[in-house]
Amino acid sequence: MVLNMTSRQAYAPTPHSYVPNTTLSATINLDEEVKLAETRAERDLQDSLAEIFSIIVTLDELERAFLKDAIPESDYTDICERSLKQYKSILADETVAKAFVGLEEFKAEWDLEVPRATERLKVGMPSTAITASTGTAPQLAAATDNKSGQLISKATEDFITFLDAIRLGLLARDQLHPLLTDIIQSANKVTDQDFENRGKIIQWLITLNQMKASEELSEQLARELEADITSAYTGFKNIL
Repeated sequence: MVLNMTSRQAYAPTPHSYVPNTTLSATINLDEEVKLAETRAERDLQDSLAEIFSIIVTLDELERAFLKDAIPESDYTDICERSLKQYKSILADETVAKAFVGLEEFKAEWDLEVPRATERLKVGMPSTAITASTGTAPQLAAATDNKSGQLISKATEDFITFLDAIRLGLLARDQLHPLLTDIIQSANKVTDQDFENRGKIIQWLITLNQMKASEELSEQLARELEADITSAYTGFKNIL
């Protein structure tokens, strides 16, 4: 049998077909530290992406610990809020945001399986902020109590403030998201009941959280948001 070695010479050169490049070899120092970045800007970018990676992994472990009651609620809330703020702050840099692309793309690139962190980053709030803790919210039977009355008044005010903001044309993400956050948090302090259309508040929190800070809702989305929050406000009042 005659083997054709011609096609394999490119992969296994003989001494007659390969001449070492001594100039190139002399420039390679195996003891030299390999630099991952050549400039300060590149190093800063890599540091930022590494920090994002760390935050995502930390959030996933934090959510797991909270679900297992392995961490106090107050500690969970504090760590989660701080991590979310750091995540948003880092991605506020346009260079970092461009390299990051998006959460799903970043997870795929680094082979991250972090379902709990993914959900938390999409919502943009700790679980304790969107779900009332049973036993901590004032009971509706005590609504005549001064404290309960103040909490109801605050929640009502937050609903009205948000709806007024939309009607005044304040449609940017960084204008609406904090106001909507106030609504769900104040409503949770009044009742732990899942009132009608409460879920729409959560869905809009997720939608707004995934927008850029200065990005604005279209007129159609603004109308849908106003209608949904008005319905949620009605649902809230109906349980009082």
